Amino acid sequence: MSTILHHVGGIETGAADRTGPVYNPATGAVQHEVAFASAEEVDAAIATAAAALPGWRATGLVKRADVFFRLRHLLVERQDELAAIITSQHGKVLSDAKGEISRGIENVEFAAGLVHLLKGEHSEQVARGVDVHSVKQPVGVVGAITPFNFPAMVPLWMVSSAIACGNTVVLKPSEKDPSAAVFIAKLFEEAGLPAGVLNVVHGDKVAVDAILDSPVVRAVSFVGSTPIARSIYERASANGKRVQALGGAKNHMVVMPDADLDAAADAAVSAAYGSAGERCMAVSVLVAVGDETADALVAKVADRVASLTIGDGTDAASEMGPLITAEHRDKVASYVTGATAEGATVVVDGTAQHFDGDGFFVGVSLVDHVRPGMRVYDDEIFGPVLSVVRVPSYEEAVSLINANPYANGTALFTRDGGTARSFEFDIEVGMVGVNVPIPVPIGAYSFGGWRNSLFGDSHIYGPESIHFYTRSKVITTRWPDQTPSSVNLGFPSNH
Repeated sequence: MSTILHHVGGIETGAADRTGPVYNPATGAVQHEVAFASAEEVDAAIATAAAALPGWRATGLVKRADVFFRLRHLLVERQDELAAIITSQHGKVLSDAKGEISRGIENVEFAAGLVHLLKGEHSEQVARGVDVHSVKQPVGVVGAITPFNFPAMVPLWMVSSAIACGNTVVLKPSEKDPSAAVFIAKLFEEAGLPAGVLNVVHGDKVAVDAILDSPVVRAVSFVGSTPIARSIYERASANGKRVQALGGAKNHMVVMPDADLDAAADAAVSAAYGSAGERCMAVSVLVAVGDETADALVAKVADRVASLTIGDGTDAASEMGPLITAEHRDKVASYVTGATAEGATVVVDGTAQHFDGDGFFVGVSLVDHVRPGMRVYDDEIFGPVLSVVRVPSYEEAVSLINANPYANGTALFTRDGGTARSFEFDIEVGMVGVNVPIPVPIGAYSFGGWRNSLFGDSHIYGPESIHFYTRSKVITTRWPDQTPSSVNLGFPSNH
């Protein structure tokens, strides 16, 4: 059985004194071991990134951009290979894996515009003979800690902007599906990125803590659950680092009585059960305004899920694959099996569906009459479970969403423009869709939620990432001329 090693300074390395299993979720079999880095190995990777920093920072912007143009070409050319890696370790179907890569490429394309993105400003003659200009400079060595659910896309969210801005990176991917990150690092180097600019270390809390505590690492980006995001934000910021830590979600999709209910049902099924619900932007709560709307929606969703094909992600017929681990599958199932005792109605029980083999499969579930205070509502389940909450009015729907501790994404389905505009104005959530169930912004905008879905003041990728991965410096200049100088102890003035 092969061991997945770290990728540091352009070479694979690792003592592999501690390892963890990497499963094929479709079969339940261990296919690899992954080396867990010690604190010393992480420090060595950080030192490698620090050594590469001066050279990469000094690299001309056009040459940096060339790397991203070549990387885009390589990602398109080898997307089938990368998608196969993702599916083998995460379990999502191949078409979903290719979609993930496509969204990652958006961020590479954005980073390729770095010559424009890194422009400063200049003001001439702010006082007699005095000019002022500003520049954007890299923060230094950056730590990137990424989740299992998007093993290619989220690393590309972080490292593309960080590297474009002139930083060097130590990337710690999820130990559950680590190979995609190594593949991407090698593609970067094939595209012309100098060795040491992007380094990959694998591991558990030991590796994460080493990144958070290192005085050399100046900024940390994280995507994961809210408890871990909060912990990382607190620890890294206490150590003087910039931090963007994206946490969990409980995304609500509101359906008004005037909505196209067939389109809404299609959207709800797609957004709730795609990638087995292992998406931070998955719709997990369907908020139906009025019992008539709710009854119709529940029937339509139940009818649609009956025909979903669940199986190995490599099978072209499969629409949904397994969950990432057996433990996670069992945890997801517990929310469904416990829902009735809490007063909810299990309309479709995916836990009762039988699958051959030892893969980490579970069927899709639909739970009606859900209310705040129930576990199935309060927790981020991160699996193929859709809860239906019934409310009497638009106002109650808005109050429900704004009271939730998570505020990552939300959506409204309606035909009424006035209602849509009011929703956009009233809702206190970071990303909003109108007749769009998963409102993930394109690469030219930035991704992030509010409240417990984000710790830190910068959203990820897009324009806010350029702000996060650079420091602004303002320079005021005066050059010698024929004007006589004199001593003046007064407060400087431009008047």
